[in-house]
Amino acid sequence: MISRIIPRVQKYIFFAMVVACVAMAAYLIRLRNRAQDRLQAQSTRAPTEIAETAASAPKTVTLYVPNDLDDSLTAVEWSIPMPADRNAQARVLLESLMEAYRAPDSTHPMNVTTGIDDVYFLPAPQGKRQSGDKGELAVIDLSGALVAAQPSGIEPETLTLLSMMETLHANLPAVTEVHFLVDGQPRETLAGHADLMRTYLAAEGESQGGGGR
Repeated sequence: MISRIIPRVQKYIFFAMVVACVAMAAYLIRLRNRAQDRLQAQSTRAPTEIAETAASAPKTVTLYVPNDLDDSLTAVEWSIPMPADRNAQARVLLESLMEAYRAPDSTHPMNVTTGIDDVYFLPAPQGKRQSGDKGELAVIDLSGALVAAQPSGIEPETLTLLSMMETLHANLPAVTEVHFLVDGQPRETLAGHADLMRTYLAAEGESQGGGGR
């Protein structure tokens, strides 16, 4: 009788141990997966939080706003969030300039919401650099919407280009030259007059004068 009971007890113990081992293994696997999920979430969230922090820090910048009444540029200080990436900085600066264009009291009225497709930087052509100069060529890719909104005429077209060039140069001093594209392609003029085939000196807008206000 006892010999029959012992094997049965051992069998129950064995099965209980197996069940316990399986349950423990499942629990450990679950803990491991949860830990991996937390680590992945942290690694994904950290760059985003850093980028948001960098982009949310206000910075005082100088925008050169055109004045169609006297064909001048006026330096205006704005406090805006600036990202860490230089290409993104250039876009933020120029899009802020678009805001000034479409403001109700604008001195250079243009009804444009998205005027800049992209901005990227290249080393300035070697032949145009002065000794030791490490200037950059900024390529501004304008949107077709900006071209459509641009009033035709040599003065307003020139002021639009000069305001962009001087705004970039004032806030990103390494930019010494600027070239323009439209929808990623070369274009002869902005709206029939201002030349887009040439490369401009970024500081050409300084000759237009204008002080801060």
